[in-house]
Amino acid sequence: MSKTPAVAEDLVVLGKIVSVHGVRGEVKVYSFTDPIDNVLDYRSWTLRRDGEVKKVELASGRLQGKVLVAKLKGLDDREIARTYAEFEICVPRSELPDLDDGEFYWYQLQGLKVIDQAGQLLGVVDHLLETGANDVMVVKPCADSLDDRERLLPYTEQCVLVVDLASGEMRVDWDADF
Repeated sequence: MSKTPAVAEDLVVLGKIVSVHGVRGEVKVYSFTDPIDNVLDYRSWTLRRDGEVKKVELASGRLQGKVLVAKLKGLDDREIARTYAEFEICVPRSELPDLDDGEFYWYQLQGLKVIDQAGQLLGVVDHLLETGANDVMVVKPCADSLDDRERLLPYTEQCVLVVDLASGEMRVDWDADF
């Protein structure tokens, strides 16, 4: 396993190693992709945890019930595999597939200023949550925002009117008092 990482700013987190599986060095993976086994489409992973970075190769992987199990090349020992817990699984942005117009990766939305129809700055998108019904944006206050409230906004066509990555803004139909 190589210790040479890709440039950190160029990486996107696709999942996380959560624990070991079995006795042959396999690991359980929590995937942020949809569907969850899409993380297995990427054979080279950069693993990150607390400033530590490792470059690994995926040997195989499978969906086992509701659990994603991965085998990394050269990792055959359960106890060594245990030390991989809590590493984020990252790939270079350049390896992500292109999206259709109007579609965005979550990482592209993070940091966007959220502005309501009255032109008021509600805050910035901090992160998104998957709730089942629809994704939810966590909008946190920032310099020049309307107030110091954190807001949860649905990421739906009814709420999100315009996403402008070039200007770093998102226009929403949302009552600032809600």
